[in-house]
Amino acid sequence: MATVTATAARPALPGALRRPAARKLLVLALAAAVLVPVAVTQWGGTSWPGALTVDVSEPLGRASDWIIDNRDSHPLFLYFFGHVSNVVVIAVRAVYLALLAVGWAGVTAIGALVAWRVAGVKLAVGTAAAFLACGLLGMWVPTMQTLALMVVAVLASVAVGALLGLAAGLSDRMDRVLRPVLDTMQVLPAFAYLLPVVLVFGIGVPAAVLATVVYAAPPMARLTALGLRGADKEVLEAVESLGTTARQRLLTARVPLARKELLLGVNQTIMMALSMAVIASVIGAGGLGDRVYQALASVDVGAALAAGIPIVLLAVVLDRVTGAAGERLGESGKSPVTWLYALAAAAVVAAAGRIAGFLEWPDAWEVDIAESVNRAVDWMTAHLYSGVPVVGGTGDWAAHFTSWILNPLRDGLQWLPWWSVLLIVAALAWLIGTWRTALTAVLAMAAIGVLGVWNPSLDTLSQVLAAVAVTLVIGFATGIAAARSDRFERALRPVLDVFQTMPQFVYLIPVVALFGVGRAPAAAAAVVYALPAVVRITAQGLRQVDPAALESARSLGATSGQQLRQVQLPLARRSLLLAVNQGVVLVLAVVIIGGLVGGGALGYQVVFGLAQGDLATGLVAGAAIVCLGLMLDRVTQPTERRPRKGA
Repeated sequence: MATVTATAARPALPGALRRPAARKLLVLALAAAVLVPVAVTQWGGTSWPGALTVDVSEPLGRASDWIIDNRDSHPLFLYFFGHVSNVVVIAVRAVYLALLAVGWAGVTAIGALVAWRVAGVKLAVGTAAAFLACGLLGMWVPTMQTLALMVVAVLASVAVGALLGLAAGLSDRMDRVLRPVLDTMQVLPAFAYLLPVVLVFGIGVPAAVLATVVYAAPPMARLTALGLRGADKEVLEAVESLGTTARQRLLTARVPLARKELLLGVNQTIMMALSMAVIASVIGAGGLGDRVYQALASVDVGAALAAGIPIVLLAVVLDRVTGAAGERLGESGKSPVTWLYALAAAAVVAAAGRIAGFLEWPDAWEVDIAESVNRAVDWMTAHLYSGVPVVGGTGDWAAHFTSWILNPLRDGLQWLPWWSVLLIVAALAWLIGTWRTALTAVLAMAAIGVLGVWNPSLDTLSQVLAAVAVTLVIGFATGIAAARSDRFERALRPVLDVFQTMPQFVYLIPVVALFGVGRAPAAAAAVVYALPAVVRITAQGLRQVDPAALESARSLGATSGQQLRQVQLPLARRSLLLAVNQGVVLVLAVVIIGGLVGGGALGYQVVFGLAQGDLATGLVAGAAIVCLGLMLDRVTQPTERRPRKGA
């Protein structure tokens, strides 16, 4: 009775303030009314005030000098980092020599037989064709170099990620501690942490492998933790009732129940590691990545494509094999004896290849596509870059996109007072999440100003926003079409596979050939790279809408368009927001690499720091990118409000 009286005594809120969003904005407006006059009086101007910046270049410079001076004498390097480097070199060398010893026939047979055992005849034929295509393109030895590097990097990434995921999955405290660490590892651009890795390990394979592990381990950690936390509670309670220990419950219940998530983690780790193949070539990884990087330096599209195709083929094959293994997990299939038959058949083929001398790919079987591709690119550049009637050329499109969209957006963001940018970030993050989300986003944005890279960060932000807008328009439209047509979805899948697995550097070469050098090509490459994820998530979200809701709408006479607007899109809201979030993260990753082709801003500073060995410039720009990515993540990913205890 007292509760009813207290509830009735509460003053009724005005109609507009009954909405949570209106109340949040009112609180934010009241806080701004108090804080903004103080900020304006204390620190005038529109750009970030110099009094609030911290110069970290001097301590970072001293750290860089100390590493260089002590790398060959300090016990930390001699007895720890040195041993780590030696282990990595020995492991990669052993795998590479084993692949060469088996020969091209043996490697192809082993790959095809494993694919047959896991996924069937069709994928086995595709796997064999992929390996043979690597040889036909004249890339067999670089492919084996990349494969050896990836085997070691993926195994290390899976081990590190599984251990981190195990800790996060079994402990709430570790989950809270590791979450920002994993966010940083995943958002920090590869170029930013290549520099400290090179300072410690030098140019070569160890630095490339360890940089790949840092980049590829987070997906394994996240999915491992997700699988362990999502285990069926009833099964765990049943196992616990049998008197099992915590270790026994982990090995007999939690891990088996999380097998699908673990295998998906392996799949994502492989994809991330292969995407690093080109970037790692900058610090001496060799293999296919080095061929692509050298082609980028000389703008040789044909050579880049010849080296890029094997990377894509490897990625697609590994993606399909691990994906099929995850889908068939737990199903009754071939007996374990078939593995023995498969391995025996592979051994017979490898032995026959050695006897017949089929170790190295024959030069006479190679096909040179570089010249034909370059002729096609030259024709496209000559006929499509400018002078196209009515629609104009690609060069004109790039110029208009820069002058009509990128420049006004950059100038507008840099014109805004610094405190207004923080207010906008706070409003967006709080509307989509909680006050903690807003505080994290504001602190991340403020950290950019404290680091002294406010204007370059806003320049990068303008490129990200423009590229994300284009990505979402195309991605949502394509995803909706794929969700409404099975035939279109099947036709689109291989295209998305190729786009999603193509190395980021490879996008830059044809884009530069068509659009020239500048910020527009960087944005175009980012759109192509981020588009597959947006399309896939959008289509999957729309397909997972409750069929009963659609059937109810049809029974009321709703048209196809009304069903989409009033049922599917509202019910798929979370998937659409996730698509926005992933689009932002992926666009940010490629816009940074766009610094190599005139993208400028933070991307240029990161690349410059790596090229010049300037730890301060590279790490400060990399830290700003992390803060920018963290802010964009918070304003695009909804946060659930935790229910109060006792509610």
